[in-house]
Amino acid sequence: MESIQDSVRFGEVIESSIEHLTGQCHSLYDSPALGSLVKIGDSIFGIIDGIYTGAIDPSRGVIARGHNVSNEEEIYQDHPQLDQLMRTTISVIIIGFEENAKINQYLPPLPPRIHSFIYRCTPDEIRKFIEHIDFLALLLRKNIPTIDDVVAATIKHALQVSEDPSSFLLKATQSIACQLPSDLSRVGSIIKRLPMDDLL
Repeated sequence: MESIQDSVRFGEVIESSIEHLTGQCHSLYDSPALGSLVKIGDSIFGIIDGIYTGAIDPSRGVIARGHNVSNEEEIYQDHPQLDQLMRTTISVIIIGFEENAKINQYLPPLPPRIHSFIYRCTPDEIRKFIEHIDFLALLLRKNIPTIDDVVAATIKHALQVSEDPSSFLLKATQSIACQLPSDLSRVGSIIKRLPMDDLL
């Protein structure tokens, strides 16, 4: 795998458990997309399952400021302090870790430390990680209302860097069907979100 110096750091851990973490982006709105694979520290991997932007101080909620401006950018130009009053946070499902140069697609022995840096994975890191797809089982077991969208988004991100997109997509859809044998409607709902034309 590539070193953390090759990846792009964008945030750090502010809440952590063995299964899930919350990260704060260093810049407002600077989050990878839903379903993106990220690296925490130098060994733990996770999938973004939520993105939120709001006031840093919950007692001072955000108010509308655009009544007299023509576009959104003018608001930030007129109120540069907004970058210091708001923050973008992400929630991340932990799906694996690297140990002795081997990728393990199950939970690590310990959760990430608070203030661990969070990195965008490089295409090479993503390709290495998706050589196996056991992580899909971890995702599908999560009791999160949006998890099917997360699974589909993760697969679509992987397809963008896969050396054999058709083969990966076929393996991913077969894995989903195997994990949900008694819930064909859910399987169909996830598959509808995927670019199945790539299999043709």
